[in-house]
Amino acid sequence: MEKIRLSKLMSEQGLCSRREADRYIELGWVFVDGVQISELGTKIYPTQKIKLNRAAQSQQTSLVTIILNKPIGYVSGQPEPGYRPAVVLIKPENQFIHPRSTKRFQPVHLKNLAPAGRLDIDSQGLLILTQDGRIAKQLIGAESEIEKEYLVRVEGALPKDKLALLNHGLSLDGKALKPAQVSWQNQNQLRFILREGKKRQIRRMCELVNLKVTGLKRVRIGNIGLRDLPEGKWRYLQDGENF
Repeated sequence: MEKIRLSKLMSEQGLCSRREADRYIELGWVFVDGVQISELGTKIYPTQKIKLNRAAQSQQTSLVTIILNKPIGYVSGQPEPGYRPAVVLIKPENQFIHPRSTKRFQPVHLKNLAPAGRLDIDSQGLLILTQDGRIAKQLIGAESEIEKEYLVRVEGALPKDKLALLNHGLSLDGKALKPAQVSWQNQNQLRFILREGKKRQIRRMCELVNLKVTGLKRVRIGNIGLRDLPEGKWRYLQDGENF
C-alpha cells in the first residue's frame, strides 16, 4: 500500500480543503493515529486514522456559507474590467433574515469567501459562496453528483428528437455530457436538471439543437432552493440545512 500526502487524504475524506489541511497541520491541529503532525508534506497510509483537534473543529463550525439570489450583470467569480463581482452584494443591508436565522453579518465572513460554482454574468438565481472547503468540494469537486436545477426561457422549435438529445446524447468539448433531465415548464420555458457544470453548458446545449436562450435562472442546488429569497438578497445556510 502506497503512502499519500496527508493534506490530500484529508481533502479526499471531506475533512477540509487541501489549503485548510496545510494550515491545520502547520498549527499542530492534526493527529494521525493519536500522534500530532506538524510537518507539511507528511505522507501516511490511507488506512491510518486522521483526527482534528477541538480548535480546528471549532474553527470549522464558525465558517459561513451564503446563499445569494444573483441578479444579471454580476460575475460570480473574479471581477472583470467594468463588471462587479457578486460578492459585493454581501453586505448588511442586503441580508434576508431567515425565520430561524441566528447569524448576523460580520466583516470576517467575507474573508476567503468564494463562489462554489459559476453563474454567468447574463444568468441569474442561486449562487453559493462559502468559506468552507468541505462544502466547496461537495458542490464542485470532480466527483460531485449534486443536482442543479434551472428555468430556461428559449426561442425556437424543439422537436421530440431534439428534446431527447438535450436529455442524453450531446457532447461538449469532445466529451459526452452526463444524462440530464430536461422538460417543458411552459410553452417557452424549459426546466433543466444537471449533475455537472461545464462553462455556459445550458446555452451551448441549446445552441446544438437550434434553440436561443433568452433567460436563464438557477433555482436549486441539491436540497437548497431560492424559495422566497428576493433578487439581490442573501442569507446564511442554516444549522440543519444541507445540500
